[in-house]
Amino acid sequence: MVSGPNSSCDDASSPQCATCGRHAELFELPGKKEKYCLECSADVATSILLATKIDQASRIGEDTTGLVAEFVQLGRRLLSRAQLQP
Repeated sequence: MVSGPNSSCDDASSPQCATCGRHAELFELPGKKEKYCLECSADVATSILLATKIDQASRIGEDTTGLVAEFVQLGRRLLSRAQLQP
């Protein structure tokens, strides 16, 4: 990467996070075509795990209230981050 007064990680030519649109170093998640910034990749990975746990708990009749609440909170955080970007 070129460094200097006219270069930046926020350069419009650098790739954007699939969730928040931020120009940053991006990461791939297994089974996903999109690439995400560090914060979004962590949240997307967590949401995948939570969805799996909720499905498993539902199938065996366990209470999913806590998992669903965490999933909703995570979704709000992702949405908020996405809305902050221009």
